[in-house]
Amino acid sequence: MKEIVYTDQAPAPIGPYSQAVAYGNQVFTSGQIAINPHTGDLVLDSIEAETRQVLDNLKAVLAAAGCELSDVLKCSIFISDMGQFQEINRVYADYFEEAHAPARETVQVAVLPKHVNIEVSAIAIRKG
Repeated sequence: MKEIVYTDQAPAPIGPYSQAVAYGNQVFTSGQIAINPHTGDLVLDSIEAETRQVLDNLKAVLAAAGCELSDVLKCSIFISDMGQFQEINRVYADYFEEAHAPARETVQVAVLPKHVNIEVSAIAIRKG
């Protein structure tokens, strides 16, 4: 049975979609951008700060679904400038241990919602 996942610890959806959907033990998150869920403000001070906020939001959505970052099988990363890849990758490595890192793709796109620089979604498996 399909389960809609929601938490106030991540930004509320800004359109007709859910923060995540779980089906059985599978969890599919929507793309997260760098909106501070407590203030509603975008965090765009630096690409590192923006990436941290995105991954914190992703972590909160996963937690609401009963998952941790270690349960992530795959991430999709969309960025506006491939020239920022190294900075993004350094922050990403702080969240995902290399020995158990999920599969992923990183794609440069023309424009992201609210003209942010990075958006990340994930597929995870719930334990138990």
